[in-house]
Amino acid sequence: MTQKANILLVDDREENLIALEAALTSLDQNLVRASSGEEALKHLLGTDFAVILLDVVMPGMDGFETAAHIKQREKTKDVPIIFLTAQEVDRHEVFRGYASRAVDYLLKPFDPWVLRSKVEVFVELHQLKAQMREQARSLQRDLGQETGEPGKVLAERLAHRSRQVQSDLAALRDHIVAHYQDTDQPLVDGVRRLDRSVGQLSTLVDTLHGPA
Repeated sequence: MTQKANILLVDDREENLIALEAALTSLDQNLVRASSGEEALKHLLGTDFAVILLDVVMPGMDGFETAAHIKQREKTKDVPIIFLTAQEVDRHEVFRGYASRAVDYLLKPFDPWVLRSKVEVFVELHQLKAQMREQARSLQRDLGQETGEPGKVLAERLAHRSRQVQSDLAALRDHIVAHYQDTDQPLVDGVRRLDRSVGQLSTLVDTLHGPA
């Protein structure tokens, strides 16, 4: 069973947090609230998140400063960030947002369907990466246990797992093609990198497995 992903919602206004939860509750993932940048950073110390929805305008530490701290930490630097703001987005803000290595920028009031669809893709990517890590750990355990003739069994298992990952990635790729435009470049690039990694893994598996 796939483990639920954690999604961090950061906004200083209660009504905005409620709106985010209402939009995302159908995804059936763990929604974690933070009412300030400082509180968000505390959550990130001990919890792994699939994506962060981050309000730009907050008292004290604003969204850009919070994002800068997140990206400076080794543990959290690769967590996707979607900025949310009710203000008109000028060129300076866009530059600050992407300089913070955010992957997207949405204006409030947001379209719940658009927000949910974007978050869903990041959740699926996160869960696919977790699946690949678990398969790697399982392979390490198998390598420590297998000796002699069962090595062929190990190759069969690895080939089966590789096919499962390829199938999951293909489904995710189809979802992105159906729902996203070419302008979602950071998302497209992330899937392409994952696609190349899976392709390299499959090549290695085919070599180990040999002819059918």
